[in-house]
Amino acid sequence: MATDLKARPAQSLPAVATGGGVHLENVSRTYGEHGGSRVRALEGVYLHSGPGELLAVVGPSGCGKSTLLELICGLQRPDGGSIACAPAALMPQHDLLLPWLSAVDNAALALRIARLPRQQARRRAAALFEQLGLEGFENARPPELSGGMRQRVAFLRTLLSGKPVLCLDEPFGALDAITRGEMQAWLSQTLAREPRTVVLVTHDVEEAILLADRVAILSPRPGRVMEELEVSESRPRARTDASVIALRERALAVLSLGPAPGRGAA
Repeated sequence: MATDLKARPAQSLPAVATGGGVHLENVSRTYGEHGGSRVRALEGVYLHSGPGELLAVVGPSGCGKSTLLELICGLQRPDGGSIACAPAALMPQHDLLLPWLSAVDNAALALRIARLPRQQARRRAAALFEQLGLEGFENARPPELSGGMRQRVAFLRTLLSGKPVLCLDEPFGALDAITRGEMQAWLSQTLAREPRTVVLVTHDVEEAILLADRVAILSPRPGRVMEELEVSESRPRARTDASVIALRERALAVLSLGPAPGRGAA
């Protein structure tokens, strides 16, 4: 169901134990000189995600999706507007595992950065390996892991940060279609066990609809929210579900038409 952003009232969603929400009001971000002109990455973005909700963000390349996640995580500051959210952790596009560390030590990095002693950090990380389908690979080095396993280790590292908001930037973009489908199902199951508020950036419209509670569609640069789609179908969802197909077609239609006058404006 399409949602008018300006008309939508503040939501009151049930909080999960880990809490957290994300609220962007009229957010803009402009970069410095580029070919003699300033580059507007985002302009007038309104986004709201309640605690425990998975919000997917889709849009064309260069529309500011990664910038949006970095703003939410506090790695950049907006030029205009306001951002209010619980502490957030970023999982970047590439797993960035350290090749000289074992899988369990890579997963435990967030705990080590938080000054937890190494053995305690390793025990806490290792306790989740079976749950995340990594049992038996605790001592493997990243080159010995498949692409899907590497992404699971990277996600576990993000999860162990303890932050109530997770920002996932194209987490499965480099995987083949079969592995990608497996990882989508795995992520959905993992978040059911370990609830967090999630902002997922993806270029895959179908992936967004399969995983998210709502899908925000950004315009070409400067990125603005053209439309939001609510996904009410219960999980797990199948690509062949009529509702999934209908929402996918709606999202693709919005992306192909581009911003209409006044659409997504503040």
